[in-house]
Amino acid sequence: DLALESNPSDHPRASTIFLSKSQTDVREKRKSNHINHVSPGQLTKKYSSCSTIFIDDSTVSQPNLRSTIKCVTLAIYYHIKNRDSDRSLDIFDEKSHPLTREEVPDDYYKHDPDHKHIYRFVRTLFSAAQLTAECAIVTLVYLERLLTYAEIDICPSNWKRIVLGAILLASKVWDDQAVWNVDYCQILKDITVEDMNEMERHFLELLQFNINVPASVYAKYYFDLRSLADDNNLSFLLEPLSKERAQKLEAISRLCEDKYKDLSKAAMRRSFSADNLVGIRRSNAILS
Repeated sequence: DLALESNPSDHPRASTIFLSKSQTDVREKRKSNHINHVSPGQLTKKYSSCSTIFIDDSTVSQPNLRSTIKCVTLAIYYHIKNRDSDRSLDIFDEKSHPLTREEVPDDYYKHDPDHKHIYRFVRTLFSAAQLTAECAIVTLVYLERLLTYAEIDICPSNWKRIVLGAILLASKVWDDQAVWNVDYCQILKDITVEDMNEMERHFLELLQFNINVPASVYAKYYFDLRSLADDNNLSFLLEPLSKERAQKLEAISRLCEDKYKDLSKAAMRRSFSADNLVGIRRSNAILS
């Protein structure tokens, strides 16, 4: 039970690993800016005015795809950069199981990928397979669950195959119309179906076939990704409030208002119940 509660991919109260790994860089960046008196620079965030109202198009139930992928890949970047060691397994090693026909350099395990490189890799898969933003969040949950259960690290030698395995599993569990392994072979031209099947089987075994993602865990990862975005100046997209969107919001608010009107009245009646009490002894106030 203690192990379960300390695992963020299983328990909603456990802190996500990626957010804790990012804090080291965030603190150093803030300290450097303070010492060097670096100003935050020109503000680029949009603010609402009397004439225009900007709203965040991303919600926990419908996250913005582009922003979510950026945040998830940034989380993977911090996992790799601030890893504890280089523990890995052969099934995820890119030298043993290359994704392309290009020769893998001998020093492939020494160079950490930058955020843009990781983002391009994940974005290509999500775009080609037409995956959703929710699938990206579940991908990160499975990735951290794998690292915890299998006691390995995500590093330059294995990050592509670990991310691919997490995306493959998340798309099958989350999306109604799953992308099959052969479809990924059409995206990554040089990988075989047999390799994909073997990697998926190992991934599931290492997860102990635990593919359940509770709603509370999903919500925690979503809001921690937003915190990660704020710490790294990655803003979620703001769009002007259109007439159609305003009408939808108004309709939703009216439904909620009607739904909870009776509950509100009942709560008010309970709050006034003290007026019927008699025999209450009052004492004079003393001013000093």
